[in-house]
Amino acid sequence: MSKLKKFFTNIRIIIALIFLLMAVIAIYPNPTIEGVAIRSVMQNSSASIAGIQNPNPATRPMSRERVLAINNREVKNIRDYDALTSNLNPNTTLMIKTNKGNYRVFVREKIQIIALNETELRTITEEKFDEALNKTINTTKKVLVNKTLIKSEGAEDIGLRVYNAPTTNIKKGLELEGGTRVLLQPEEKISKDYTSDLISNMRERLNVYGLTDIVVKEASDLAGNQFVLVEIAGANEEEVKDLLSKQGKFEAKVSNKSVFKGGKDITYVCKSADCSGIDPRGGCYPVQGGYACRFRFSISLSPEAAQKQADATNSLEVISAENQEYLSQDLELFLDDRLVDKLKISADLKGRAVTDIEISGSGFGANQQQATFNALQNMKKLQTVLITGSLPVKLNIVRTDNISPVLGEEFIKNAVLIGIIAVLVVAAIIYIRYRRLKIAIPIIFNSAYEVVLLLGFAALVGWNLDLASIAGIIVVIGTGVDDLIVIADEILRGERTNAYDWKTRMKMAFFIIMSAYLATVAAMLPLMFAGAGMLKGFAIVTIAGVSFGVFLARPAYAAVIELLLKD
Repeated sequence: MSKLKKFFTNIRIIIALIFLLMAVIAIYPNPTIEGVAIRSVMQNSSASIAGIQNPNPATRPMSRERVLAINNREVKNIRDYDALTSNLNPNTTLMIKTNKGNYRVFVREKIQIIALNETELRTITEEKFDEALNKTINTTKKVLVNKTLIKSEGAEDIGLRVYNAPTTNIKKGLELEGGTRVLLQPEEKISKDYTSDLISNMRERLNVYGLTDIVVKEASDLAGNQFVLVEIAGANEEEVKDLLSKQGKFEAKVSNKSVFKGGKDITYVCKSADCSGIDPRGGCYPVQGGYACRFRFSISLSPEAAQKQADATNSLEVISAENQEYLSQDLELFLDDRLVDKLKISADLKGRAVTDIEISGSGFGANQQQATFNALQNMKKLQTVLITGSLPVKLNIVRTDNISPVLGEEFIKNAVLIGIIAVLVVAAIIYIRYRRLKIAIPIIFNSAYEVVLLLGFAALVGWNLDLASIAGIIVVIGTGVDDLIVIADEILRGERTNAYDWKTRMKMAFFIIMSAYLATVAAMLPLMFAGAGMLKGFAIVTIAGVSFGVFLARPAYAAVIELLLKD
């Protein structure tokens, strides 16, 4: 009992236990948690309109909003969620219960607009509508409006992106969570201020695009080259490549005079269904090699931009075309200095500072469905550029990695299993070497202690645990075992020779340990910048781990061994 009392009154052991408690609190493990966590909420979706908020990327995993039930049916995992949302009926209401409230989500009807050719129109006027169109169009609802077929394709996506609820506050990197990593390089050298603006703009652009679980950070290599590293969990490669690589410089001109640009000149961009989407006046129509579809959406200009447009149109002539009056020059839209569309300007806008205007454009595809999808994607990108403005510099994609989440789950299981086996094997070898459980067992607990401290550190600072970080943890465990063997050897050597007292033995052991620690830190510092900073996780975790070991775990282990072996 007196020896046990010494354990819990030893200052080194007390400090180690306090840090262990803090690490567990930071990790906040809860293996019984249920539901699916909300990764992102698409703008102007049914879920967004119902009031479900897009999560803040800085929110801790365990604090994220979780879907617990849909229409009073429990949602325990992603399979339950998919089963309850995969075959929804349009124009119905979902009752979604989360850990933060209840929401009524209206399931909207998914509409596709298709322009009809003359043969189809003649067939329809002859009242053979279904017979003619059911051969190629499988749908339950069709309406003909202004020579355009409007067809229902069932229910629209409610706009929630979810994943199985996390059971700890540890953030998983792409290798474990799945997603896309893109390494970008500025086309020209930029200053620190420009780099800050670039990263800020990219974050805003990705958030507007509906991607929230993202990491955007500056990186460099040992040669001094500048990079931007973007990690997006739960997104695929095609969703983000064009959005990240294009500078997104938007400009509208009249008579080659700039009248407004994306960013500060735009005060509002409509993204809701009533003022954006496929243009019902133009719809989709066949062109050489496939189909084309036109999109449109309304925007609001700042008073200064509206006045520029008024000044640019004031001297233009009025001409007649297609029984309507227009100005002699078009409003030309440029994206990345490339002309993407021309819009006729109504004669009544001459010299007027109008703040509300409509933007349009087009998309192309081999068939109507592909053309519609391409048009809506082009519209979404243009809306994003108008909202966020252009990037301060053009970026080139250096490398893209697309990682499956299935591989990450298997890797975690295998890593934990191999880690346990490795620790047990090391403990067995140490027992064979020293023939004392009093030395072997504390080494196992010490290794586990260091891992918990590292995971707590990662959870506290919000560091993403990726393959590089796991490699760092393995290095930390290895160096930790080396240090513990040094301590054990010094203690036992002192016992055999009786040449030194306990204090002297510990000083000699820690001199070796501190020398190895400083060498390890010095070796890790260059790795923080090697490989365009992609080894930064490995370097930081290794430095943090050996620091925790030297200043917390090793002194506590020495105190435990001293209390167990000292008479």
